[in-house]
Amino acid sequence: MKPENFLPDDYTPAEDEPFMNERQTEYFRRKLLAWKQDILADSRDTIETLQEGTRNIPDVTDRASEETDRALELRTRDRQRKLVSKIDAALRRIEEGEYGYCEVTGEPISLKRLDARPIATMSLEAQERHERREKVHRDD
Repeated sequence: MKPENFLPDDYTPAEDEPFMNERQTEYFRRKLLAWKQDILADSRDTIETLQEGTRNIPDVTDRASEETDRALELRTRDRQRKLVSKIDAALRRIEEGEYGYCEVTGEPISLKRLDARPIATMSLEAQERHERREKVHRDD
């Protein structure tokens, strides 16, 4: 039986079940796929808006404001493009059976952290250590 056949719609991973069992894995796979679909739909909407929105605005201030809005929108889409690649990497980790485990320590990443940030690759403790080291090197 495939996991997608038995996962209830109201399912949420619980600490008292085996870590990254079929249900949890399917839950996170679905969550990642839905997130990716939302991002891609937003990107399509942005492209359509930018293609339709090209117009000649005579007022310099209004034109500058519109250009600023477009630049901000494009920066946001660029960040989301990078996020899609992280989502794809997380989906690959699910397929390979590596999802949910810290890439530094090999320990399980907490379910709360994965639910909040399903693309997480490090446990909270490892991420904090990484950020502290990064801050120290940045201050040099």
